[in-house]
Amino acid sequence: MIIDEKEFIENTVKSIKDTVKDDKVIIALSGGVDSSVASVLASSAIGDQLEAIFVDHGLLRKNEVEYVRDTFNDKLNLTIIDASDKFVNALNGVTDPEKKREIIGHTFIEVFEKHAKKSGAKFLLQGTIAPDWIESEGNIKSHHNLTLPDGLELKIIEPLRELYKDEVRVIGSALGLPDTIVHRQPFPGPGLAVRVLGDITKEKLRICREADHILTQNVEKRGLDKDLWQYFTVLTNCKVTGVKGDIRDVGYLLVLRMVQSLDAMTANIPDLPWDFLHDVSQQITSEVPEITHVSLSISDKPPSTIEFE
Repeated sequence: MIIDEKEFIENTVKSIKDTVKDDKVIIALSGGVDSSVASVLASSAIGDQLEAIFVDHGLLRKNEVEYVRDTFNDKLNLTIIDASDKFVNALNGVTDPEKKREIIGHTFIEVFEKHAKKSGAKFLLQGTIAPDWIESEGNIKSHHNLTLPDGLELKIIEPLRELYKDEVRVIGSALGLPDTIVHRQPFPGPGLAVRVLGDITKEKLRICREADHILTQNVEKRGLDKDLWQYFTVLTNCKVTGVKGDIRDVGYLLVLRMVQSLDAMTANIPDLPWDFLHDVSQQITSEVPEITHVSLSISDKPPSTIEFE
């Protein structure tokens, strides 16, 4: 940690107060540590002037809406908006990952601005952190929260913009957030849209979501989540031959991706128990019949990025 957490919290709370004054603010709450820390900081600064908006964009992990509701309903002024059809329809036929991020970012803003007009909010607070804008400016990949449209009416506040993930976690602990939030594995803002390769459909999202849930359950059951930065599945757009019973089958190729990291700028592949990998593969192919083949990604960052898209 290269900053003093107490000083950072005091300065950030004062800065938010001075910037917002008496205006209302909405925050894009995702359920991850970045937006959670930003929410608590803003709530400490302006109290009821803040409304936390969680958008169900249809690209979430399994049971994510329930998790956010149970975690934050008594901590923040929380509003949950179901915009899943809007997002999935907007992504129909789109295969380029940068275009996906742009569409998702712009659709988020449409949803937020529509709600802001009802609530009278003047500011949009985001949990943007340093790796987001570093990777965007370096053309490694754009981040959906940075692909903002021209003519944006809401003013943007990004209190965590200069922090890295490990620093955000320290701030979260200093704010009294539970470990289940502070050390929750990161989830990309575009969600499963960048873990379902190629075109997006509700069916492919369901397949990826179910496989991801199986992997997560097994990682946590083994206690591997304590050492892993991220662990997730990627549904490729490649179909491969399989066999179900005595019958030839053709299904999707799924990739398991598990990495260790401190700040997401670099990442390495850990040693993983073979029996764990074998159990995960067997469970996925038996419980998600559309998947006939499971493989493992073993590339560090660099040269790879953590996500596939």
